[in-house]
Amino acid sequence: MATPIGNLGDISRRALDVLRRADRIACEDTRVTRKLLSAEGIATPTTAYHDHSGPRERGRLIDAVAAGAAIAVVSDAGTPLVSDPGFKLVREAIEADLPVTALPGPSAPLVALLLSGLPSDRFFFGGFLPPKSAARRQALQGLAGLDASLIFFEGASRVAASLSDMAAVLGPREAAVARELTKLHEELRRGSLADLAAHYEAAGPPRGEIVIVVGPPAVQQAGEGFDLDAALTQALQHASLRDAAATVATASGLPRRRVYARALELAKEGEPAKDCGAEE
Repeated sequence: MATPIGNLGDISRRALDVLRRADRIACEDTRVTRKLLSAEGIATPTTAYHDHSGPRERGRLIDAVAAGAAIAVVSDAGTPLVSDPGFKLVREAIEADLPVTALPGPSAPLVALLLSGLPSDRFFFGGFLPPKSAARRQALQGLAGLDASLIFFEGASRVAASLSDMAAVLGPREAAVARELTKLHEELRRGSLADLAAHYEAAGPPRGEIVIVVGPPAVQQAGEGFDLDAALTQALQHASLRDAAATVATASGLPRRRVYARALELAKEGEPAKDCGAEE
């Protein structure tokens, strides 16, 4: 039986029992896992299972389970199978009709959502966005209309750029940037996408693993109470005229042609815009 087990820093008695009874433990870093096992007096053999060793080890682990062995899969931090090769192992075990169960540990995306103060009744986990700005903005454009909070992983060196792209594409939304959640030095900063982008641009890349949570589009009644000029002015600072108009139209609920026409007027009045191409 293959059993994914969560964060080794906050492990349950049930998970410890599984680790004791397992025939082998597949882990991201055998050195990290060995510290826990030694502290708990567990002598179960370990196997490195990560992005580089996964293709080589999966077949061996599947064969072992098929032969009756119990294999436990653990992560160094967070819940296994989220943005790591563990899901491929589980998928192959299911395809081979082998039993799989899970003992999930702390989950950074869910903890970030809970601590953000943003709506948690509906959310979308987007994993890692593309590293290049153009592809990242295209991916965000596809998510702009979702009536849900958005959750992303991000590399520390790209936090400021990603937040800037989010502000340009998603508009003036509230957000939170979480660092090292479920670990010793966790930290969370809340604010608008634009304010957070400015903060990390000035402060430099944060250290550790990062989760970004973005609130859903503001609910508007056909633009009631919506400051169209202010929203367009902010959007035009980061996006082309066409993209800015599309983003603001989605956020406001106003007709796209009306928003685009006003964006053209603002551009003629001297507001920064990267293009003034015709509305498609």
